[in-house]
Amino acid sequence: MSRRIGLTAADITALDVDAIVNAANRTLLGGGGVDGAIHDAAGPQLREACRPLNGCPVGEAKATPGFRLPARWVIHTVGPVWQGGDSGEPGQLASCYRRCMEIAADLGAGSIAFPAISCGAYRYPMELAVEVALDQVTAPSDAKVPTEVWFCCFGADALAVYSAALSRRAIDPLG
Repeated sequence: MSRRIGLTAADITALDVDAIVNAANRTLLGGGGVDGAIHDAAGPQLREACRPLNGCPVGEAKATPGFRLPARWVIHTVGPVWQGGDSGEPGQLASCYRRCMEIAADLGAGSIAFPAISCGAYRYPMELAVEVALDQVTAPSDAKVPTEVWFCCFGADALAVYSAALSRRAIDPLG
């Protein structure tokens, strides 16, 4: 099935989608960057919902309610720390996107928004990460949902990288 792909520079915590993805740390209990912003916007209930999940390994994902967010769910995933690309990082990052899409399908989420997983503090090169992300969300799937995938870009540089990658693949983005 084909999915519609969108790009936005909006705050991921304000997006009106069924699920947003949290680029979390292994504890799932909050941190900096996107993780901290999502926890702040969702409220203390998010941390309490994450506590019994007992963390999450790299490349996996777990879901919680969105609480005070417009999104109904938060899908938490732990991306790899970039170590040069020869330590399994591409496969781990691909697993993050694949698992988030599977969980979104299981939840019946028609729309999902991703940040640039591992591209901040974990230093994954944006150009490489975008290719992995697009490979995973455009892969053929029997799942009927999600039908709409948004990439929430932090800043004009990230937006340009995603836009160029979509153009190379002849994908006309939403938004």
